[in-house]
Amino acid sequence: MHQIAIVGSGPAGFYTAEACQKNFAGKVQIDFIDRLPSPFGLIRSGVAPDHQSIKAVTRRYEAVVQSDNVHFYGNIAVGEDIAIAELLDYYDAVVLATGAPHDRALGIPGDDLPGVVGSAAMVGWYNGHPDHARLDPPLEGPGAVVIGNGNVALDVARILAKTREEFAGSDIVAHALDALDAARITHVTILGRRGPHQLAMTPKELAELGRLERAAPVVDAADLPPLFDDALLEPGIRKSVDLIRQFAATPAGGKPVSIAFDFFAKPLAIEGDGKVERMIVERTRLDHRLQAVGTGETYAISCGLVVSCIGYRTPHIPGVPYDDNSGRFANDDGRILPGLYCVGWARRGPSGTIGTNKPDGVFIADQILADLPVAGGKPGRTGLESLISARQLDVVSFSDWQSIDAAEVARARTDAPREKFVHVKDMIAAKDA
Repeated sequence: MHQIAIVGSGPAGFYTAEACQKNFAGKVQIDFIDRLPSPFGLIRSGVAPDHQSIKAVTRRYEAVVQSDNVHFYGNIAVGEDIAIAELLDYYDAVVLATGAPHDRALGIPGDDLPGVVGSAAMVGWYNGHPDHARLDPPLEGPGAVVIGNGNVALDVARILAKTREEFAGSDIVAHALDALDAARITHVTILGRRGPHQLAMTPKELAELGRLERAAPVVDAADLPPLFDDALLEPGIRKSVDLIRQFAATPAGGKPVSIAFDFFAKPLAIEGDGKVERMIVERTRLDHRLQAVGTGETYAISCGLVVSCIGYRTPHIPGVPYDDNSGRFANDDGRILPGLYCVGWARRGPSGTIGTNKPDGVFIADQILADLPVAGGKPGRTGLESLISARQLDVVSFSDWQSIDAAEVARARTDAPREKFVHVKDMIAAKDA
């Protein structure tokens, strides 16, 4: 039996496990090791709480982790509780599927003022991630700026603009729902350095802005490129630009909340007396390479909250080479060191959709198959469990997680599928109950 450890139990990890099961025709044992007591990574804590259809993919992952040759070890921090070198001693292959949960720094004056929040923290806050449950973002309004032109920026803007009733059926956590219900934000600005043709927003998610109860998208028609230029776009981007054109042509309709797209706008600085009060922005234009360059024209946007949705970084793990420029593990097609691999965002950086991780997982599983000898010879799970016992680690198994899951479902609001535990100690208490 070959012994494979996968560090992180999000989409990239599960697709890698699925592909390894196929490659090794059952002659493999796979152990997931996760820092949190809960599996599913980005699906649980990164996908917007009002996108429940996307979260349904966890049923596929459950089938993988409940296979006879797969085991889940939650509440173990690799690099703290257990070293990478120790895992390499126990396993024929160790795959880092840790994602990229840390925010990239905005890197402008004032980005450390209270009221500046990274998207990983903001999304984690309303999704109940234990690292961000105490965030308490300022929602007094009236203005908020969301920096970025991708789907995460769309998610944040939509969540800020929704009514309480529009969250019915979602798994947004109670503390965020109450705070958003009491919020007084009436104007959300989505800031992008380039124009509509460079959008990274997908049409399905973009269309949701046009269906909000109390909020309306606003686009300045002057920002739109000539209509005939749309013919050069890829079909998906063209659909998104079609929606932007519809927003520009549709009157706001007197709704109390606006979501304004501010294209060709580069954040220069954030100012305020001890907290965020305004953002200084420079107008941009596109050069011959379609890159944004400043024009020297500046203006201010009044705001009390700035959410930066400009990308993420993979966390460092002691003993693992790291590429600081890219914010991910240093690797050559997923190979880091002999026996050590990375997959998903930890390999290629934060790009693509959840589905992008499936071919990535297949690719890494093929790399492992090519590298490993015909027969495995390391202790794998036996060695790991001996170490767990010796260090008295309070490990969460998948059956323990099922107890936590059942407790979350049992404590749900009447219009929600669950009420998440937002502290690790409460998860541990639920599995021990």
